[in-house]
Amino acid sequence: MTRRILLVNGPNLNLLGTREPEVYGTATLDDIVALTTGAAQEAGFEVRSIQSNHEGVLIDAIHDARADCAGIVINPGGLTHTSVVLRDALTGVSLPFAEVHISDVYAREEFRHHSYLHDVAAVRVVGEGVEGYATAVRQLAALIP
Repeated sequence: MTRRILLVNGPNLNLLGTREPEVYGTATLDDIVALTTGAAQEAGFEVRSIQSNHEGVLIDAIHDARADCAGIVINPGGLTHTSVVLRDALTGVSLPFAEVHISDVYAREEFRHHSYLHDVAAVRVVGEGVEGYATAVRQLAALIP
């Protein structure tokens, strides 16, 4: 299988760098893609990246990953707490995936404490800031033969 990881960023993550910097920091989505790509290259993988504010676009990208990806790193944003269909897409493609959250969702509003993905994710990284993406890549890469 191709040594490629799909990086998926969900709704509102295109606003990183300006959106609630006290919660998410000042790194932009481009910074995250560069950080993730660097960590993946160190582990022998390349990265394909997508961000969308539309759930169906994310699901289509996850489905397409079956053809040429060995795993997925996903920050589903608010879809974490609401999307059964995102969970179904991730389990349906049978690729290991890492769930990433920049902030500590357990220290925030109670509704953020529930994740539809946590029990099916191979890796979970929460509250490490943008560095959590690199952590997720390293941990996920270690699981992929």
